[in-house]
Amino acid sequence: MDDVTASRGKQEGRKSGGGKRRQVAALPWRGEGEALRILLVSSRETRRWVIPKGWPMKGKTDFAAAAQEAYEEAGLDGVIADKPAGEYEYLKRLKSGAAKLVKVDVYPLRVTGEHATWPEKGQRTLRWMTPVEAALAVQEPELRDLIARFADVELSEEDHPDPTPAPTPGRVTFQRLRRRITALWGRYGR
Repeated sequence: MDDVTASRGKQEGRKSGGGKRRQVAALPWRGEGEALRILLVSSRETRRWVIPKGWPMKGKTDFAAAAQEAYEEAGLDGVIADKPAGEYEYLKRLKSGAAKLVKVDVYPLRVTGEHATWPEKGQRTLRWMTPVEAALAVQEPELRDLIARFADVELSEEDHPDPTPAPTPGRVTFQRLRRRITALWGRYGR
């Protein structure tokens, strides 16, 4: 593929059919067989378990952008696949407060190193998990199934609970407000 085609592909990748936005993600992994582990990071806003992801980057292929996100969000170096292992959808809360359906292409990243410091250190929690633990920790059913397929593990019927929806932007705002009021009440209300 030439540079013009690659560049056009990245630009078109920002929106998919139906007007959905597109992101790229890394699925960080290490080990083999029983020792296989998947790294999840907490989201900054809702603190739910996710994989490192972000918007495509101008001048970078989608898989290179996914690797960059893994470094920025989790301090990871590694070998990233140039083809996605799959995709999933989730509701992204935008700065305006609106929620938008986003489709995410997921690129496996075999982790070869972890930095002591990285751009978003302290903003997220990182945890290496077994594939089953990781699949059950994420809220998005399509991501759960993608992790299970990637790791070649079977999830039982009990492991397929009705998904708990991610908090709506209004609920997140309400929870923050409640925490602030509780903190102020403890400081001044007694």
